[in-house]
Amino acid sequence: MKAGLKNRHLSMIAIGGVIGAGLFVGSSAGIAAAGPAILVSYALVGTMVVLVMRMLGEMAAARPASGSFSEYADQALGRWAGFSIGWLYWFFWVVVLAVEATAGAVILNGWMPAVPQWAWALAVMVVLTATNLVSVGSYGEFEFWFAGIKVVAIGGFIVVGLLAVFGLLPGSDNPGAGFAHLTDTGGFLPNGWGSILTGILMVVFSFMGSEIVTLAAGESQDPQRAVSKATNSVIWRIGFFYLGSVLVVLTLLPWNDPSITDEGSYVAALNSIGIPHAGEVMNVIVLTAVLSCLNSGLYTASRMAFSLGRRGDAPASFATTTTSGVPRPAILGSVVFGFVAVFFNYLWPDTVFAFLLNSSGAVALFVWLVICCTQLRMRRVIEQETPEKLVVRMWLFPYLTWATIGMIVFVLVYMLFDDVGREQVLLSLLVAAVVVAIAVVRELRGRRTAGHADRESHDLSGKT
Repeated sequence: MKAGLKNRHLSMIAIGGVIGAGLFVGSSAGIAAAGPAILVSYALVGTMVVLVMRMLGEMAAARPASGSFSEYADQALGRWAGFSIGWLYWFFWVVVLAVEATAGAVILNGWMPAVPQWAWALAVMVVLTATNLVSVGSYGEFEFWFAGIKVVAIGGFIVVGLLAVFGLLPGSDNPGAGFAHLTDTGGFLPNGWGSILTGILMVVFSFMGSEIVTLAAGESQDPQRAVSKATNSVIWRIGFFYLGSVLVVLTLLPWNDPSITDEGSYVAALNSIGIPHAGEVMNVIVLTAVLSCLNSGLYTASRMAFSLGRRGDAPASFATTTTSGVPRPAILGSVVFGFVAVFFNYLWPDTVFAFLLNSSGAVALFVWLVICCTQLRMRRVIEQETPEKLVVRMWLFPYLTWATIGMIVFVLVYMLFDDVGREQVLLSLLVAAVVVAIAVVRELRGRRTAGHADRESHDLSGKT
């Protein structure tokens, strides 16, 4: 692996990693379920992500690694933990590849219906696979521009939206009600306190991707500085891009306006201002977010596969790189599964692909939970071995770490009582149990083999 990512790449990956396609596509369902109180849901999940990123940043700044939290779990909790969370994370992202490729194909097919959806999905996957195979720098360059478009788009949306909210935007069709829409339609909590928890389940997975920068830092020129900067800026990034943009939607329109669910929250907001061709503009931005997510997903899955291969938890070929430092077998292995998942999505969308989607649904929470448990042990190890490398420290350790663990467990338990969340948690637990069982069996076999080798060595030395 080579340090092919520049500081500007890392900075934009850190910012763009927080802005997933889920923000544009999924926010309307959350608003419909919780009303203005969805802001509290976003704030609670955002707080949880900030704390998890602080813990991960502490470990990544002290020990940069291409496998990030999987390698830390290996060191702190045991081989079984690193193996399990590494493969679950890989599984999550290769399923995401299929989801994003299909989403991108739908948009492109709408523009050019003469080309079938499957051909667009194939083209998108091939192009981004090729860029990842060239060099890590080409991935960084693509992500720099993808993330840049997302950042500029949301920043512009917030500025224009707030001007319209307060009646300061010339030619706006919106009446400019200020913050009145936050309470004028059934109050701030129109569906009760329970809707905040329902909202949490709907928005939690749109935050997945914040941790990508810690994997990418291993291929940067100054990983410690990159991780420190990304970790310290995660608060304003989540506050501005998530809370800021959703607040604009809720102040431009009443939360129960049918256009929010019919057209999508951001398109409806732009239409209320009178922005021409709002739907087409938002489709371009969503396509950019989809391509960014697909690009980062392929990068992330391949680097996790590379790390697993290097530790002997995946085929040894995954740990090999080209002369330019690209783990080609790990990339190809990841994208093959992605292609297979796209194939399943077209042939069996309601059975096989639905199973893949649901069985990876709670992996984000599992990853965050493992990061918390790992940091509890790694903090002591780093303090004893290399205390000078603790340049990023978790706040109020260990109390906030335990509080975060409690928050994540609470969300997982609550999902068991939710009709949609229950299937995701149970299927994700099933897949996790299978992976952990494989990890434990491998570890026991390894110990047994090592024991036999020790006995044979002892017997030979005795005969000698």
